[in-house]
Amino acid sequence: MLPQAFRDTPIAHRAYHGPGAPENSRAAIRAAIATGYGIEIDLQLSADGVAMVFHDYELDRLTGASGTVRMRGAAHLQQIGLSGSDETIPTFAEVLDLVAGQVPLLVELKDQDGAMGDALGPLEEATARDLAGYAGPVAVMSFNPHAMARMAKLAPDVPRGLTTCAYEAAHWPTLPDARRAALRTIPDFESVGASFISHHWSDLGNPRVAELKAQGTPILCWTIRSPDDEAQARRIADNITFEHYPA
Repeated sequence: MLPQAFRDTPIAHRAYHGPGAPENSRAAIRAAIATGYGIEIDLQLSADGVAMVFHDYELDRLTGASGTVRMRGAAHLQQIGLSGSDETIPTFAEVLDLVAGQVPLLVELKDQDGAMGDALGPLEEATARDLAGYAGPVAVMSFNPHAMARMAKLAPDVPRGLTTCAYEAAHWPTLPDARRAALRTIPDFESVGASFISHHWSDLGNPRVAELKAQGTPILCWTIRSPDDEAQARRIADNITFEHYPA
């Protein structure tokens, strides 16, 4: 079951980031804790099998480095500066120590297969290993249902959910039409033992979202960027993931 804190506390997207506190950085995490917000972070895998807190597959957008996260070892990644700050890329273990149960922590495992398939495992294993013994409110989620099926085996007591959306072709050009159409209906919710979804806020009118809500499923949403959008999303969603304004 998803802890009540994930319904009650607005969740800062990639932590409460802003000038000098880049997304998914320690500074952004400290800012969220200081403000009392929940925190959403992203995990990628290092070359040596360590869960790293970083959103993109490529380093270019957020750092002065190039190439993929997957091609660098954890020690090297921890030395890479995040642009516009004195921050560097943290490990998941570091972030867990920093948050230490003070606020709810929503953890998204980025797809490692490339096509929402089942060619994955090391990131899930690293995530479960780091989460062992963590006592605070925490939940994991992924766009890839196979990742959550793996987490069900590795960390069955950690609440898990699916990150979902309308899967429009323009935003998911590498996925075949049939795969996008299937994912749009959230068909794997029951089979992976999910206890919530985090759905794109502009598609909250999706009939499948209404069906899940009617069953009592917590509906989170992403990513809200204004008070007006928040007010609209909250007509359906139980809670929001937000950025660029104080929720």
